[in-house]
Amino acid sequence: MWIYLDSCIVIYQVEEVQPWSSRIAEAVVSRRGDRFVVSDLVRLECRVVPVRNGDSELLGRFNQPFGDMGLVPMNRAVFERAAELRARHRIKTPDALHLAAALEHGCDEFWTNDDRLASAATEITVRAFK
Repeated sequence: MWIYLDSCIVIYQVEEVQPWSSRIAEAVVSRRGDRFVVSDLVRLECRVVPVRNGDSELLGRFNQPFGDMGLVPMNRAVFERAAELRARHRIKTPDALHLAAALEHGCDEFWTNDDRLASAATEITVRAFK
């Protein structure tokens, strides 16, 4: 099974934001053998605050999980699907791109903290950590 991780999920884990970090860690352990994937958009969003703050230690901590995950490309098909999702469901562009990347690459689940995305994700299971 392939699981796409939204940026917030990676941020919660790396920055150890409670209570989400513990919940996500338990979910990851229960899903051993599944493939966790992200896109370059996730990498971008995770790096903004450490770069803005000049926090090289935190930036380095964000590099680790990306080495352990698969990377799905943001190709033309992803952008076309994102436009459809954004138009139909009135979701923000980054959310539409994340969801489109997961859908276009055949992910089975999409992990996020935004349960509003479930209405736009009829072809994939959305797990919202709230």
